This record gives sequence, structure tokens and C-alpha cells, in this order.
Amino acid sequence: MFDLEKAIEILERTPRTLEQLLDGLSSQWIMTNEGPGTWSPYDVVGHLIHGEKTDWIPRMLIILSEKEPKTFTPFDRFAQEKNSHGKTINELLTAFKNLRLHNLNTLKVQNISSEDLKKTGIHPDFGLVTLAQLLATWTVHDLNHLSQISRVMARQYSSEVGPWVQYLKILRS
Repeated sequence: MFDLEKAIEILERTPRTLEQLLDGLSSQWIMTNEGPGTWSPYDVVGHLIHGEKTDWIPRMLIILSEKEPKTFTPFDRFAQEKNSHGKTINELLTAFKNLRLHNLNTLKVQNISSEDLKKTGIHPDFGLVTLAQLLATWTVHDLNHLSQISRVMARQYSSEVGPWVQYLKILRS
């Protein structure tokens, strides 16, 4: 069962985790991806910023509003390609940290009840979704991208680890 307080524990830590992992690293660590059509850690942070601006909280507010219909605006999963252009990783990390702090404050002042978690909105692809599903997805989305960043970084040494690759699932998944 979804627990908002547990979700907030993760959501609060993501900016610090990213900062600890990425701040001050060379561009090879930050800008390398897994090939065409894949994302680097830099791209992922940009994607997370776009989500903070246009996805989680705006959709939560739609669900909690009295307005009908409660249809979400489609999310541009690739907006970071334009929005992050020319920015440093440190600028992106700072922007993400500030946006997340603001969004968590917005979330907390809603005083969301168990009844609120059952309220629904209309996702452009999935149809009816609950607030609990949206907030759970926000949490898992963070964890998914933290895992992705770690995998992309680890794969830079996939051939260098030699026979230990058999013990390093991150290089085989």
C-alpha cells in the first residue's frame, strides 16, 4: 500500500544523491551514454528537471482541483535536449534541487488524506489514474533514473573489469 511519508523519504534524498554522485566529475562520466537513443547522466538530470516543472506537481494539482475534466497535458520525455543546452551539470543539479524543494513544499501543504489519494485524473496514454499511483510513480521514477545513471557510468568500465563481469550484474543487465 502506498505510504506518502515513505515516498517523501526518497523524494527528499534524490537531489542530494545526484549531487554526491555527479558533482565535480569529469565530462566523460557526465556526458557518456550507452549509444544512440540513450541518455547520459547529464540528460537524465535534465529530464528530472523537466518532470519537476511539468509533470508530478502540476498533475497532482489537476487531480486535487475541482475543475473538470481532469486531463493531464502530455509529457515531453525529451524536452531536456533543448532545455538543458549550454548548462553545466552543476547548474542542472542546483536547478533540480531547488525545484524539488519547492515541489515537496507544495506537496506537503496539500495535507493529502487517504481519500485524496483515491482521487483521479486522466493520463493521455493510460486513462484514469489515482493520485496514489501518480505519487508512487514519482518515487519509483527517481529510483529508476538513479539506477540508470549508475548503469551508464558502470558500463564505461565493462571491458576493463575482466573476468569479474560475471559478478557484476549491472554490466550484464
